[in-house]
Order: sequence, then C-alpha cells, then structure tokens
Amino acid sequence: MSTRDLVLSALFAAIIIALGLLPPIMLGFVPVPITAQSLGVMLAGVVLGARRGTIAVLLVLVVAAIGLPVLSGGRGGLAVFAAPTTGYLIGWVFAALVTGLLSEKLVNRDQMAIAQTVGFFIAAVAGGVIVLYACGISYLAVVTGLGFQKAFFGSMAFIPGDVIKAVVAALAGRAVMVGYPLLPQRA
Repeated sequence: MSTRDLVLSALFAAIIIALGLLPPIMLGFVPVPITAQSLGVMLAGVVLGARRGTIAVLLVLVVAAIGLPVLSGGRGGLAVFAAPTTGYLIGWVFAALVTGLLSEKLVNRDQMAIAQTVGFFIAAVAGGVIVLYACGISYLAVVTGLGFQKAFFGSMAFIPGDVIKAVVAALAGRAVMVGYPLLPQRA
C-alpha cells in the first residue's frame, strides 16, 4: 500500500468522523439512531474502492475502540462494541467493501455520465443499505431479543434516508470521477 493510499484512506476516515458530528436522531421504537456516518461509509467505497474504503472504515473503528468520541453522539471506547448498534459498526466494514467492489466492477471512465451515476447508486444501495442492514438487523435481533421480524420492520424506517444517502454518494462519486481525474483507479 502506497503513502497516497494511506493518505486517501485517512482522509475518508476523517470525513466519516466529521459526519459523526451531526447529532443522531433517535426514533424511539428501535435502539438505533439515524446518523450521517453511513453516508461516509458509502462515499469511501464509491470514491476509494474496496481496499482503501475498507481501510478508511477500519481506521474509524480503531480510533473509536481506543476511546476517542468519533462516533455519532460523541461515542467511543470499547463499550460501543457491546451495544445494540454493534452490528451496524461491524457492517460498515462489509458495506464499504461491497460498495467498493461493485463500484469498481460497474463503473469505468469510458461510460456515459448517467451510466456511471447509476452504477455508483447500485453499488451504494447494495453495500451501504442491503449489506449494512443484513449485519445490523441480525445483530440487533439476537442481542436485544427483539426477534428478527421486529428488528427488520423497525429498521425499515431508515430506508428512505439511506436511499437519499446512496443518491448523494452516487452523485459525489461521479463528481470526483470527473473533477479529479488524477485520482488513481479505485482499488
């Protein structure tokens, strides 16, 4: 891994952390808040690709584990990995990986703008919504004892916001591809 790769990963880790400064929105019927940090995970995968995007997310989780308040709501420390939201934190890693892999496969510089944007959107939804929810809902159902059905239906309230985040990630991915052609291929 080159110095440039590490710098880009660290930059996106900082973006994910900065998005955590926005206050979380609690819904009340499920112990998982609405946060902006999942947008950062989608962005990392779309812009950086699988390897560097996953490293960016792992950096955020390591910084959170050592106790810095980098997660939404000013949370940090090992206790965040024993909460009902832990499945979503673990899911971030796989979400960035899948989003990055799909964006690498579905999008290239030779495509038309709309094809690139749609490819980024599909990648962001597949990784940042489907994979993330699979990890988060499964963990939530088991740890809280809610059961899979209640955890699943409780989490459906997050879908509209996450689809909007996927649109933002797709548009940002397209803008970076056009505006920063010196960025090496996502990998």
